[in-house]
Amino acid sequence: MDPLTGKQKRTLRGLGQSLRPSILIGKEGATPGLVAATAEALARRELVKVRLPAGPAAARKALAEELAAAAEATCVGVVGRTALLYLPNEHLPPEQRVRLTD
Repeated sequence: MDPLTGKQKRTLRGLGQSLRPSILIGKEGATPGLVAATAEALARRELVKVRLPAGPAAARKALAEELAAAAEATCVGVVGRTALLYLPNEHLPPEQRVRLTD
């Protein structure tokens, strides 16, 4: 997947405002089951909001990046205890896909 531009990330963060967290990470971190659940959620929706555990900001960002890498997705951003992951899926119907501007 090509890296996202700043404008594309801004668009995704805007779309993510209305989402509720669908993945909740516990104190055990990015377990294989959690990675599988994240990959499945991304296959259904392309854009997923993740709730991170409490801890230092650097640790939360690292955990979000680790989960994104394991699920072969892109971490769009981390704000507080919330991360936004994106993985395009061309097999979804056009009305369910996230539209990005170039």
